[in-house]
Amino acid sequence: MQQQTTEAASPVAWIVGVGPSRGLGAALARRFTQGGLKVVVTGRTPEKLDALVQELRAAGWQAVAAPGDLTEPGFVQKTLTMLSALGRLQVAIFNAGGNRWMPTLQMDDAFFEEVWRLCCLAGFTFGRETARVMLGQGGGTLLFTGASGSLRGRPQFTAFAAAKAGLRMVSQSMAREFGPHGLHVAHVIIDGLIDGDRAREVASEAMAHKGSDDALSPTAIAETYWQLHTQPRSTWTQELDLRPFSESF
Repeated sequence: MQQQTTEAASPVAWIVGVGPSRGLGAALARRFTQGGLKVVVTGRTPEKLDALVQELRAAGWQAVAAPGDLTEPGFVQKTLTMLSALGRLQVAIFNAGGNRWMPTLQMDDAFFEEVWRLCCLAGFTFGRETARVMLGQGGGTLLFTGASGSLRGRPQFTAFAAAKAGLRMVSQSMAREFGPHGLHVAHVIIDGLIDGDRAREVASEAMAHKGSDDALSPTAIAETYWQLHTQPRSTWTQELDLRPFSESF
């Protein structure tokens, strides 16, 4: 019984947008378990989540899979109810939303709305509901993964840029509203290709021409998220950008 009480008291990090083993979501899970948190990972592919959970548990860390679709009504609230039995939610990370593009004249309303729902609306719902829990506990950390589209729109990225710019405003508004109550809200702009399975699949030609450190390391990005979480509240960062040394901006 004592062991169950200790486990339930563990701080919890909920990371959404977890996919391949070589990806940012998985790297975040590894870093936060190494920091002593029990990690709950969410993504759309149960097999990928199960493989990551097994890896983390084999290394002696605590991890739980919570597969599902963030855009499904009630999913966030249902998962938070499950999380309440695991421990105190201390960190919530919104890492969902793949980079999708299409020529604007071929882009119908349904495509635009789908991208917005995943990259912006789901982030708002996730942020609102996790903030509700963490504020009730006295604070925590809420992190959003942004993109260069958060700052500028490029040809064929109309939907993605609009959604990511909206997510950036969600993070700013929440930071200003919740920061004085002990909830650290930060937005991380990822400017460049992440050296992971997805980039090697959808941008294989570009990745083939990149040298050492020309693409963002998922492990290095995850370390920055950890540093944001552990910042003293006298020096909180609301937004930062990460890019390889060779990336133009």
